[in-house]
Amino acid sequence: MSDVLANARDAIARGSKSFALASRLFDAPTRDRAMLLYAWCRHTDDVIDGQILGEGRNDDRRPPAERLAEVEQETERALAGNPTPGTPYEALAMVVQQTGMPARYPRDLVHGFRIDMEERPFHSFDDTLTYCYHVAGCVGVMMAIVMGVKPDDRPVLIRACDLGMSFQLNNIARDVVEDAMNGRRYIPDDWLASVRLEPDDFMLGRNRRQLARLVARLVFQAEEYEASARFGTSALGNRAAWAVLAAARIYGGIGRKVRVLEEEGLEKRVSTTRAEKARAVVMAMGETLVRRQRWPMPGPSRDGLWTMAE
Repeated sequence: MSDVLANARDAIARGSKSFALASRLFDAPTRDRAMLLYAWCRHTDDVIDGQILGEGRNDDRRPPAERLAEVEQETERALAGNPTPGTPYEALAMVVQQTGMPARYPRDLVHGFRIDMEERPFHSFDDTLTYCYHVAGCVGVMMAIVMGVKPDDRPVLIRACDLGMSFQLNNIARDVVEDAMNGRRYIPDDWLASVRLEPDDFMLGRNRRQLARLVARLVFQAEEYEASARFGTSALGNRAAWAVLAAARIYGGIGRKVRVLEEEGLEKRVSTTRAEKARAVVMAMGETLVRRQRWPMPGPSRDGLWTMAE
């Protein structure tokens, strides 16, 4: 346990400063479980992308399908309680054993890798939202279970999924140029058509104004899911709710900065400063104290928002 947890802590410290900051707000047992889950998520993503902690390239030259097959096989071993020793799959096995997490959610994340590997087309925004679920919404669900939400508490898990959806929509908005350079596009065909852009030339310089409009539209959509997710925090303990509300402010802040920058936001990778993160943590503390009055469950209708299947 100590070695697996130490490796997980190292992965989060080097791989995500925003997540590392938010995780400090958890109580110790929840923080440890969150780090274990992150370690598995980070490792599998790196294996698929051939990267190290989301950056650079490693020396793995296997075809993508072979890397995906490894992730699927090793994940199934972990879900069966027989992980390969000395790997991040041990971390997943520990989380599943400690929380009773249903196997469908780790499998849903792995399916997201398959969507990317197969370069499936995004014809409609529903295609984009389905992808967002498989790479982030299901992670929100897993994190809620890590925080103590019962695996069968669907109303709360749906709100947790909404937060993951919000995070991914903001990521797409921030990374649209970087993704295009890597041959990936998550803005759907019908959105491009709405501003008279073609899938093959939407990144041309003369199209930046129309593209910035679509990026802003993504951020507005992200805010709808973020607003819905806040109602789920009334079901969490104080420290878990504080961490969630802080993370919502930090990640939501990235999208809002991208939107404000308009075309300029397409030219650089937008992030939040240390001071902005600290301010988000302080503001989230105040929100935590009034969350059950401000965002009581079951909350308002989610009509119009994507919902994960039963």
